[in-house]
Amino acid sequence: MGKLQSKFSVHTTKYRADGSMGEVGPARAAPQHSLAHSDAVTAVAALKPDLCVSGARDKSLAVCSWRSGAVLQRFTGHQREVTKVTSAPDSSRVFSASRDKTAMMWELQGTPGPRQHFAAHDLVVTGLAVSPDASQLCTGSRDNTVCKWDTETGRCLRRAITRRNLVTHLCWVPGEPYVIQSSEDKTVRLWDLRQLEVAHGFPAKQHIQTCCDVSPDGRLCLSTSSGTAGEGCEATLWDLRQTRSHVCEYKGHFQTTTSGVFLPWGTTLAPSIATASLDSTVKVWDRDTTACLATLYLDGAGALSSLAACDSSTLLCATSSSGIHVLRLRASAEPVLEEVGVF
Repeated sequence: MGKLQSKFSVHTTKYRADGSMGEVGPARAAPQHSLAHSDAVTAVAALKPDLCVSGARDKSLAVCSWRSGAVLQRFTGHQREVTKVTSAPDSSRVFSASRDKTAMMWELQGTPGPRQHFAAHDLVVTGLAVSPDASQLCTGSRDNTVCKWDTETGRCLRRAITRRNLVTHLCWVPGEPYVIQSSEDKTVRLWDLRQLEVAHGFPAKQHIQTCCDVSPDGRLCLSTSSGTAGEGCEATLWDLRQTRSHVCEYKGHFQTTTSGVFLPWGTTLAPSIATASLDSTVKVWDRDTTACLATLYLDGAGALSSLAACDSSTLLCATSSSGIHVLRLRASAEPVLEEVGVF
């Protein structure tokens, strides 16, 4: 792939366990390929083994190799900006949501057009979660509704309306018939999809909850908060087991935290999470001590919109101004987060 003429400077900031800041300096330049999208990238999700799917303001989805930056497949069909993308593990299907009020299903190695349409919302679709076997889809919208779908037929199986529930994100709980949902009403909800009912509502936060994720074992949930000037902007860890309680918070961003993910467990680091913010930083945290292990500032990238964990040391970060950044967490006495590619 051809390299871009423009360059984005990247800086790393190291944080010690006590929260004090270490040296700040420029990182080495990362390979920069032709961008996968012609406009702001709004969402990215990892696919196995070395692929990812992304959605953008240009109304398209792109399936790329995150190692080479090559665009392998492009899907078109939405009439407005793509807001969310997701897939099921080991599935050949990917799913997207859009400001055109619909969700769609696409087949890897299939035609550029959608395999299935899902239309029942009155406003932008802002939440998207698929079952592990890809047979069911859950969508949420700013119209206060959550819908459950049969992916084969495209039929809406159930539709629930909850007053003031402006959905911001959805995430399926592994191995369970439950979905976690974050909302502009500052709450996080646990939905039982068997009857599409709220099984539990966590205590409201002080700010809009912008995103949510569930740990690989299904025991913990992470949500992220809006905010400004360091007020709010935190990520919150919740226990999904019997106590269903608040566990801890991760504070350090200075603007809205837009995305948070659990990193797959590895052999070199303690259990960790990563967050991205409108302040153009990505942070990696020790899940249990809440210590900030590493920070990467993406100068010139604009707003950071979405994170995806590829493995225990590799992250993808979608940005509004400079495409998708590939980040590598290098384990050492003081872990370092580095940029290793842009596409």
